[in-house]
Amino acid sequence: MSRYLRPRLPGVPIFFTVALAQRGSRLLVEQVEGLRDAVRVTRVERPFGIDAWVVLPDHLHCVWRLPEGDCDYSTRWRLIKARFSCGLPVGQLRDSHVVRKERGIWQRRFYEHHIRNEEDYAAHMRYCWWNPVKHGLVERPEDWLYSSFHRDKAAAKVA
Repeated sequence: MSRYLRPRLPGVPIFFTVALAQRGSRLLVEQVEGLRDAVRVTRVERPFGIDAWVVLPDHLHCVWRLPEGDCDYSTRWRLIKARFSCGLPVGQLRDSHVVRKERGIWQRRFYEHHIRNEEDYAAHMRYCWWNPVKHGLVERPEDWLYSSFHRDKAAAKVA
């Protein structure tokens, strides 16, 4: 079994991709309020900043900033996933889901990338904004409802 060690780089913005176990599902947009609630409650317990966030039907992308000296994003994702999953119908379960008391809704792992510099940061922000266009869901980023693009445009962060 591989033992992946996540980097511990305090103060660095982090880009994430988190996906549902069932690709092609529309669960995240159909239950977006449940996802928002899970994030809101988790942020109260374990604060983090959200620089960008886009929710697509079966996955999401975001850029977070953790508090100074805090590198524990894995616990935050575990809490968000668990809170979102509560009350939802159980997905397809494998034996490993049963052993770990998982509901089979999320892919077990997530992708993270620690931002290296301003150019890398700008590229990942644009990636979040333009991902619904890339997937053919809308023609323009501003047409996708489940994106921080609207907040960022209002704050003049969008170039």
